[in-house]
Amino acid sequence: MNQKLRLVGRFIDILLTWRLWNFRSIAYSTMQYAMFIVMRDIRGLALEPLAHKLHDVLAKETETFASNDRLRAHQQNRYSLHRILARLTDYVETQSGLPSRYLDYISEGKGRYEVEHIWADHPKRHMDEFGHPADFAEHRNRIGGLLLLPKSFNASYGDLTYEEKLPHYNTQNLLSRSLHPQCYEHNPGFRHFMQESNLLFKPHSQFKKTDIEERGVLYREIAERIWNPDNLLLPH
Repeated sequence: MNQKLRLVGRFIDILLTWRLWNFRSIAYSTMQYAMFIVMRDIRGLALEPLAHKLHDVLAKETETFASNDRLRAHQQNRYSLHRILARLTDYVETQSGLPSRYLDYISEGKGRYEVEHIWADHPKRHMDEFGHPADFAEHRNRIGGLLLLPKSFNASYGDLTYEEKLPHYNTQNLLSRSLHPQCYEHNPGFRHFMQESNLLFKPHSQFKKTDIEERGVLYREIAERIWNPDNLLLPH
């Protein structure tokens, strides 16, 4: 029973994250019919048939991480993006041999973490790449330009240029530190994770439009490892 519950939990986790990544609603009214069909079809299945059935359902989904390369923060999705960034950050750290801090990343209170924009909200600093503030804002809000950092960090450093903030990123969580060259020195756990995963981590001495896009690809590839439907078929 516990193994079946874990399987269904993984299935729901993947499905909901895919929908959120593609700006889709996860409200009851939107999902009730599709989920009724799934519940009907899996009722009474043994463990292995259950795993394959749930995997087949996900295989038929057309919207996955790969179907949207422009995930960005907006007024309605900051809560869900916070949770996604917490999972990405926690995965990088635990896979590098560090203890999990996921509960810290999602906790409320004085020391809470918030979604931080790598670019401060100053379009004039980026006029060499963006002719209109709206284009700047769209890129600034993309997931590759976001980090999860303590609220106090944003209050202290949020308005600085990227070059000014970069040394301070090196004191934060591992996903933030990966922007800084020193993260790649004397860090055997992280380096082993990079080699094992083939994820394209690299330091960024500056942070331009292409850097946001590269980080967005990196975040997507991390997400594809965390929320991988093939994990349903692994030994339970």
